[in-house]
Amino acid sequence: MNHKANMLKAVRFERPEYIPMTFHINDACWQHYPQEELFDLIETHPFLFPDYKRPEGQYIPDFAQVASKDKPYTDDWGCLWETTVDGITGTVTKHPLQDWSSFETYRAPDPTTCMGIGPVDWLHVKEHIQKIKLNGDLAFGGLRHGHTFLQLCDIRGYQNLIFDMADQNPHLKKLIHMVEAFNLYIVNQYLDMGVDMMGYAEDLGMQKGPMISPQYFREYIKPSYQRLMKPARDKGVIVHMHSDGDLHDLIDDIIDGGVEVINMQDYVNGIDWIADKFAGKVCIELDIDRQFTTPHGTVDEIDALIREEVQKISRKEGGLMMVYGLYPGVPLKNVKALMDAMERYAFYY
Repeated sequence: MNHKANMLKAVRFERPEYIPMTFHINDACWQHYPQEELFDLIETHPFLFPDYKRPEGQYIPDFAQVASKDKPYTDDWGCLWETTVDGITGTVTKHPLQDWSSFETYRAPDPTTCMGIGPVDWLHVKEHIQKIKLNGDLAFGGLRHGHTFLQLCDIRGYQNLIFDMADQNPHLKKLIHMVEAFNLYIVNQYLDMGVDMMGYAEDLGMQKGPMISPQYFREYIKPSYQRLMKPARDKGVIVHMHSDGDLHDLIDDIIDGGVEVINMQDYVNGIDWIADKFAGKVCIELDIDRQFTTPHGTVDEIDALIREEVQKISRKEGGLMMVYGLYPGVPLKNVKALMDAMERYAFYY
């Protein structure tokens, strides 16, 4: 069974042959760790990195414009991004609508030429999607991370945005519709290309609690989410949602939009809570801890964490995928332990 068929079975609770596992190495890691040691780890874990070919010489990442140190970048919406570490996405330090006085002349970027944080060649994207489909692989399309709520934060500033919601500022819904129209064009482009899964990644949670109250989420954000997800649902395309942070207070409203796969963090939400609420019901793409056990725990504790998550959340029928994002600071022995555990427990059933 190939990767696409197995993943679809996991999502649809149709007894996959193994639990889909993804190990992502952030670009900042290539300047933090000895590259040869990372190459060795990748080559000795072929399940996580199939068909990997070691590059000749040093690997030089192509850092995203929003993740390039000492290179402030103004995106397509007019938001100024800055970061202090190459490879780590920065933060917006200048908001184009800090003051509503310039709203009358403010315009959305052109989605035919950009994604909001950089240019896009839709013909090239279409050719890439077609190649993926011809190879029998899973074709994934998606909005930029932070497509709606975070985009509004970037444009207005977080505090201003929350005050706008509290004050029921008449400009706000106009701005939301502007952002939504931009996003809807992108959604329809990917759907017309025949993608299998459509992603709607947006962080909504903090370490404890959401960044936005359930009341304001339902009033201002959820309707836009549902309108953006409806075209995918209507075409039978899998709706994938990612959100970091504590989602307890928002999760029912998020799922209500037709989400079939929810990517969420383990510890901040609680492994037992996730299992009780979703196991056997909604497919979880579990975002494995990056704060506690993997950077600071022992090899045995890392193995026990992955085993616990698989035993509690997965079912023989499916419903679990797992993903880990490696960032600088995790000891290489722990990186190896995590890779070993992910490969081992992928075949738990």
